[in-house]
Amino acid sequence: MQLERKNKAKGGISTASMPDIIFMLLIFFMMTTVLRQYDGLDVILPSAKEISKVDTKRHVAFLWVSKDGAVSIQDKIVPINKVRDVAYGLRAEDPQLVVSLRADKNVAMKVINSLHSELREADALKINYSATTAVN
Repeated sequence: MQLERKNKAKGGISTASMPDIIFMLLIFFMMTTVLRQYDGLDVILPSAKEISKVDTKRHVAFLWVSKDGAVSIQDKIVPINKVRDVAYGLRAEDPQLVVSLRADKNVAMKVINSLHSELREADALKINYSATTAVN
């Protein structure tokens, strides 16, 4: 004859405090996370009559050019003769890369031409020119 136990031990983890822990983690990550924004250089963009937005910023590398010819790629100051190396590295990481050129409206065309040739050498042929809308 087999005897049954009256008290069966229940195994398991108590989940009563789980929502408290989740909210504490959520608040912690919200307070400590820093969203990255590209500041770039001090640039006054040229105006355009018709502009279109880039669908996604996922495959975009920002290239800033100030009026004195300083070049910044992804928030790093780069000499013009090193743009090819940086752009080639970015293209190797992301083959769908689009370079968003944000040049000051007073920058010399000589600088833009040299940037074009550097980007062409790096095989970064997809270029987006940033501008502001013209105010009527």
